Amino acid sequence: MVAANELKAGMTFEMDGKLLRVLEASHHKPGKGNTIMRMKLRDVRSGSTVDTSFRPEEKFEQAIIETRPAQYLYQMDDTAFFMDTESYDQYEIPVAQVAEELKYVLENEEIKIQFYGTEVIGLTLPTTVVLTVAETQPSIKGATVTGSGKPATMETGLVVNVPDFIEAGEKLEINTQTGAYLKRAN
Repeated sequence: MVAANELKAGMTFEMDGKLLRVLEASHHKPGKGNTIMRMKLRDVRSGSTVDTSFRPEEKFEQAIIETRPAQYLYQMDDTAFFMDTESYDQYEIPVAQVAEELKYVLENEEIKIQFYGTEVIGLTLPTTVVLTVAETQPSIKGATVTGSGKPATMETGLVVNVPDFIEAGEKLEINTQTGAYLKRAN
């Protein structure tokens, strides 16, 4: 059991038969009354998000999440296919369940699959990934790093705001938590 005031972003717990992942958690002390915990939660199975609040002393059953190394094979229709790199088992995951994560993953890339018992519930990405710019506006001569930037579509379909000097075909390092451009990759 874990108390509401111990829940942090990234933790997963069970409530009313649902498996919920904490996206954001903060203490809130109104002028009068008791402290409450404000949370943004995602239902792991349905993908829906909800903003809610709990009393700090409320208790929940923490979900034990196991991760296994896997390789992203391909996507067909509305299913993504992965292979366990140790047992060579193949997993089929509905694209709707991992659509955000797939924007950072190329075919044949190593990632980690999250399991709750035998149920596949998601993917764990590395903190940063290197992707190639598929399409962006031409670079502007004399552009500086401090400009407002421009949108660039990466090879996976992810759209990232990049500095004006970036051109199509360049490899960039992208933060998977924020979706932000970090730097050019070597």
